[in-house]
Amino acid sequence: MKTNDVILQFTAKIVFFIIFFYAVHIFFAGHYTPGGGFVGGLVTSSAIVLLIIAFDLKTVKSILPINYLYLVAVGLLLALGTAAFSMFVGEPFFTHFFDYFNLPILGKTSLHTAALFDLGVYLVVVGVTMTIIQTIGDDE
Repeated sequence: MKTNDVILQFTAKIVFFIIFFYAVHIFFAGHYTPGGGFVGGLVTSSAIVLLIIAFDLKTVKSILPINYLYLVAVGLLLALGTAAFSMFVGEPFFTHFFDYFNLPILGKTSLHTAALFDLGVYLVVVGVTMTIIQTIGDDE
């Protein structure tokens, strides 16, 4: 059933971006503080669920035409590939690598393979959570 709650819909559009950017912050802050891919994925899913509550599932599917099962597959490949990469260079499974780089705008920055692993976890969590929500909420 499509509602006509203009205030909720307008507010949801703004709050969605606030929640989403907070999820990105949690994702990147998770390497040194609490957070990371799992929590960032849950917060991102909650932002999408807010849109589903404000509008309806069909409208959100047209705005975000994402096949969440593919998102889960890509996330699993990324997470497992990052964890297994170390075996191909003679290190134990799940050994992460990092180094410092001078990036044009950011300056001296450390880049870690753990961030790629966290990205895979993030994609899996968003994909699985949204698949469950869509399966429960789909009335067809």
